[in-house]
Order: sequence, then structure tokens, then C-alpha cells
Amino acid sequence: MDLHPLQVRHRRVAEALASRSLDALAVSNLANIRYLTGFNGTAGLLLVTPARLYLIVDFRYSAAVLGLIREQMAPPALVHVPLEASTGYDRRFAEFVAERRRGAAPGSSASDDGPPLRRVGFEASHVPVARWRLWQTRLSDAGAGDVELVETDRVVEAARARKDAREVGLLREGARLLSGVARDVLEEVVRSGRTELEIAAEIDWRLKRAGFEKPAFDTIVASGPNSALPHARPTPRRVGEGDLVVLDFGGVHDGYCVDLTRTVAVGTVPAECRRIYEAVLEAQRAAIAAAGRDRVETGEVDEAARDTLRRHGLDRVFGHGTGHGLGLDIHEAPRLGQRSEESPGKDLLEPGMVFTIEPGAYVEGLGGVRIEDDLLRTEAGCDVLTDVPREWRAIPA
Repeated sequence: MDLHPLQVRHRRVAEALASRSLDALAVSNLANIRYLTGFNGTAGLLLVTPARLYLIVDFRYSAAVLGLIREQMAPPALVHVPLEASTGYDRRFAEFVAERRRGAAPGSSASDDGPPLRRVGFEASHVPVARWRLWQTRLSDAGAGDVELVETDRVVEAARARKDAREVGLLREGARLLSGVARDVLEEVVRSGRTELEIAAEIDWRLKRAGFEKPAFDTIVASGPNSALPHARPTPRRVGEGDLVVLDFGGVHDGYCVDLTRTVAVGTVPAECRRIYEAVLEAQRAAIAAAGRDRVETGEVDEAARDTLRRHGLDRVFGHGTGHGLGLDIHEAPRLGQRSEESPGKDLLEPGMVFTIEPGAYVEGLGGVRIEDDLLRTEAGCDVLTDVPREWRAIPA
């Protein structure tokens, strides 16, 4: 019998724990909790063991978790750990670990959930030092001071990088919806005389009307000199003759984020603007082609875009990475950035990874260009999920 997708995810993380000699992993990042359990609340704490997923939630979410246990997990690996309002998450977590340190915990037995807990990993990127110290204190108070809290990095995120069939389906549909919004925005919304704020507000409204839960991030509308700022915020500035306008927006579809950028001209712009645009488009095509090669590292995809811009004398005005992974977060693995000592860019693109390709060039005093699409790495290469014309576009002033 085929495993439920959540069981497959649990198994991947359990294997990662075994490779690190960990008895369990405390998961506090809400996106990681959702990935492993399907739970989509605003508070919760998850303890992952090789056989069980112990989800600590307060009264607000108890019914939802019991529903997940009934509907999604067969055989049930998800165990509800109720939280009394007077206890608090950190104390309940410590008490529960102490119970497992001594043997069985509610919903399991020592024989079916492995040995008592001795080494418990935690997500170092998501647990502040103050909370880590509090956990140590609470464990000691609960009689489990000998439990070792072990720093881990991106255990669940590594599993999330390769999407399963359901996730790919959601991202494909999200990209389809986003493409429709983008085509309409280019045809109907970007107009001379409108402010950046007005355009951004209408984009956000159209995302909701298309069926997205919410924007995936703060929508960027940057015109004229503002377009030279890669992460500009919309302002009261009015779009006008001679402007380049960068439009970067995305939506959340059933929890999964999609993202797209287009740059348009208003009226007649300097010839240098058109030259920059064509160079960025060439760089994006080169990066997309590189991403589809048989065996390719993330750094090689970035190099394909950066080398193209270098030939056009624009590499020094391309200061961000070529792309980022998409999923439950708008920025996740894989990272397609410039190679460095800290980030050597040696990770391989693997089937199931979904990511953006978004080179840009930003010239102070003139303007900026960015072109972004969403891609899926497949066994045969890459599929471009977003479908919006990328050719030079000028709208009437």
C-alpha cells in the first residue's frame, strides 16, 4: 500500500534524525510543522520521534488536530498533546520530554516509539537563545536535566526542498493563477498617471479575486528612479513618461507561494533602458537553459545569468541572487546565488525542486529591470510554470 504523503515526509525526517544520532527533533517553525502534519495554526510545538509526531497545541486547535488524526494519517502517527492554558508551551514541552525520557508517553508505548529520549535536536535558526535556556531550565525542573538539547540546522527544510506530487500540483495551479493576474495587470492596471500605491493595491485585490489566500509578500511597484531599488516599496509617486516600472508580486495558494516579476516601459524611454532590458532577458534565458541541464549545481545557474550580464557590462549592477526556492515559504531551498566561501553553490538541482529565475540590473539615476519566472525541475529538465510574455513592452504615456 502506498504511503500517505505525510508519512513519507515523516520518514525522511526520521532518517535524518538517525543519521545525526538524535532520538527526537523539536520543531518550532510553523511552516515545518505544517509540512509534517498538515496543521495550519498560529501556535504549536512538534516533537518528532522515529515513530510518532507529537503535536502540542492549546485549546483553540485541539479539534483541528483531532480532525487531522482522523482524516490524514493512516495508520495514525500524529498524536495530540493537549496544552492547559495555565501551563504554557515551553513547560508542557519539557514535561512531555521528561515523560518520554522515563519511557512511554500518551498515545504510544516504549516498545513502539524507540528508546527513552536522551538526545533531542532543536531548530537553532528558529529558537532564540532565551528560549533554549528556558527549555533547559524547564527540563531540569521536570527531572530530565540529563536530556541533551542538540543544535540542528535545516533538517526539515532539506526534506521540503523536493516537492511531492501534491505540492507540485498546488504550485502549478498557483503559477497558472498568478500568470492570469499578471497578464491582466499588464493590460489593464499599469497606466501613466497612477501612483505606485494605487497600482500595488489593485494588484493585491486582483490576487484575492483570483483565489489566492493573500499576497506572498509585500507587492513591489517601483517606477522611474525607484525601479533602481531592487526591493523598493510603493510610494505616492505617479508613473509617467520615460519610466521603467518593475512589478514584483506573488500569491499564496493553499499554503504554497508563487512569485513573478515583469518590467515595462511607459512611453518613450532612453535607448539604454531598452539595452538593459534585452541584456536581462538574455541572462534569464541563459539561466533557464542552465537549470535544465542534465546535472547542474545551483551556483552554475547563477553563473549563467551573471556571465551574460558581464558581457553586457552589467554584472556590477546585479547585486542579488538569480533565484530562490518556492514552497510554504516565499524564500526557501534551493538558493541560486553567487558562489562564496559561505555559500559555495554546490547543491544539485533535483527533480521536484521549484524555484525562481530572476536576474536583474539596477542603474542609479536611470532605472532597473528584473524579469522573474517560476520553474519546476523534472527528470527531463525544467518546466517553466509561469506563462506571461517576457518580450519588451511599452505602454502609452
